[in-house]
Amino acid sequence: MTTNETSATLAEEKDLAALEKLKTASANIKRELGKVIVGQEQVVEEALIAIFTRSHALLVGVPGLAKTLLVSSLAQTLHLGFKRIQFTPDLMPSDITGTEVIQQDQSTGERVFRFLKGPIFSNIVLADEINRTPPKTQAAMLEAMQERKVTVGGTDYALPNPFFVLATQNPIEQEGTYPLPEAQLDRFMFMITVDYPTTAEELQIMKMATGAPMAKPAAVLTEEDILELQATVRRMPVADHVYHYAERIVRVTRIKTPEANDYCKKFLSWGAGPRASLNLILAAKARAMLRGQFHVSCDDVAAVAPPILRHRIIPNFAAQSEGITADDVVKKILEAIPKDQKVA
Repeated sequence: MTTNETSATLAEEKDLAALEKLKTASANIKRELGKVIVGQEQVVEEALIAIFTRSHALLVGVPGLAKTLLVSSLAQTLHLGFKRIQFTPDLMPSDITGTEVIQQDQSTGERVFRFLKGPIFSNIVLADEINRTPPKTQAAMLEAMQERKVTVGGTDYALPNPFFVLATQNPIEQEGTYPLPEAQLDRFMFMITVDYPTTAEELQIMKMATGAPMAKPAAVLTEEDILELQATVRRMPVADHVYHYAERIVRVTRIKTPEANDYCKKFLSWGAGPRASLNLILAAKARAMLRGQFHVSCDDVAAVAPPILRHRIIPNFAAQSEGITADDVVKKILEAIPKDQKVA
């Protein structure tokens, strides 16, 4: 066996070990979250996919669905630093990023500027009700998400690694809010819909929340584990037909291109950009690995398409008048595109 073959075999064995570790960790995380969270399996999985792809997610749901509790509990199971920022109309960018203050040196008497870091300097940041703050503050937050650094007084301050923003948004109360522009929404890999619990789940929630104090989730992974697993997700191979399947899903949404299908032309005013196709592949890789498989299927791509596309395609007036949502359009797209189409 040559040196190159030996190195390739060792790398493959390392990736398989990481795959098994991620599968086990995922099961353990879900078990620990089960101590405080009832149901919401899909929400938990999508949040984990965002974390293991080094991405951010926006959770949308009415108040009282444990969005905040989910994020804080997830930080505990991952053994990561956690900060919560409650967004309000009077929140300023410096309240998030930090600010410079003047301090006097006791020995020399000299006054110097010192940067005091804001709450964004944490591994997991919960941006609670992100649409309640003005665009200037939203822009500062989203710039930090994209660049993974903060610039104050001409000096760059790197954010911790790993770094994730899990934001929440209330879909029903729009008075006094500042909806995020589409260009800023595009920075979130997922828009995760947090729905009402089932009857059985609600009964269980009532019993847990009104009984003895709930146990705290235990840590399952470390920072080093998360960084290693993120790198493994990136190395995961993807077949050409899966790439083409993801490409077709995105391209049919672009109504002014030849690839657009009739349904999208009728009900969309704007389609998804290239970040959607990139995220389809990345998220599909993580989903496959969370299920213990070291190959990505078209089913994995289809499963992550709704949370990736629902905030990247814009239904037109005809769709709104007929009550057709972005999720309805995505469903039609997935029904129209065959998964077993061969690459030419």
